[in-house]
Amino acid sequence: MSEWWTYRAEDFLLFSPRVYWRMFELHNAALWPLHMLAFAAGLIIILLVVWRPRRSSRWLALLLAIPWMFVGWSFLWNRYAAINWAAVYVAPAFAVEGVLLLMAGHVPGGLAFDRRGFARWTGYLILAFALAGQPLLAPLQGRGWATSEVFGIAPDPTAIATLGLLLLARGRLWPLLLPIPVLWCLLSGITLRTMGELQAWAVFAAPALAAAAGIWTIIHRRGSPQPRNARTSSDKP
Repeated sequence: MSEWWTYRAEDFLLFSPRVYWRMFELHNAALWPLHMLAFAAGLIIILLVVWRPRRSSRWLALLLAIPWMFVGWSFLWNRYAAINWAAVYVAPAFAVEGVLLLMAGHVPGGLAFDRRGFARWTGYLILAFALAGQPLLAPLQGRGWATSEVFGIAPDPTAIATLGLLLLARGRLWPLLLPIPVLWCLLSGITLRTMGELQAWAVFAAPALAAAAGIWTIIHRRGSPQPRNARTSSDKP
C-alpha cells in the first residue's frame, strides 16, 4: 500500500474531466431553451442596478434567489451528486443563499444598491463576466458551446454574478450573503485546478477582486475627511 504522502490531489477526484464536462453538456441539453430566460434575467438585473427604481432591491433579490434555489436543486442535487457525493451536502447551502437573498430584499434596510467608486466598477466587471464571459470559456478552450456554463443554469456563473452584484450593494443583511458564494468559488476553483483546467483562475479571480474592491472601499472611506458642520457652537455669537 502506498504511503499517504505519495498521493496527489488528482488521486482524490471522483471523476475525470471528460465526465465532468459531459455532465454540463447533458444538463444544458435537458434545460434548453431555459438559458434564454436566464440570460434575460441577468440583463434585467443589470438594468435594475443602473436605473435603481423604487423597490429595486426586492426585485434584484428575487432575481438572484430563484437561480440559487434552482441551480441547487437541478444541478447539484439532481446531476452533480451522481458523480460527486459531496454535492448532496452543498445543495442545501444554495437553498439557504436563496432564502437569505429573499430576506435581504424584503427586510427594511436589508439591502440597497447605491455603491460608488472602485467597488461599483469592479462589481459591474464581475457581473458582466458572469453573464457574458463565462459561457465563452468553453469554446475558447476547445470544448464547444454544449458545455458552456450559464448564469442561472450552472453554479459558477451564478455565484460569480452574485459576488459582482453584492459589490454594488450595502445593507444590514449584506454580510450574510457573502460567505456561500465565496466558499463555492473556492471549492469549484480547487476542483477545476485539480483537473488542470485553466478557467480555475477565473473562478478564483472573482472573490479575489471582490475582496480587493471591498478593502479598497474601506480604506478610502476611512481616509476621507469627515464632514464638518457649517456652524459649530464656537461660531455662534
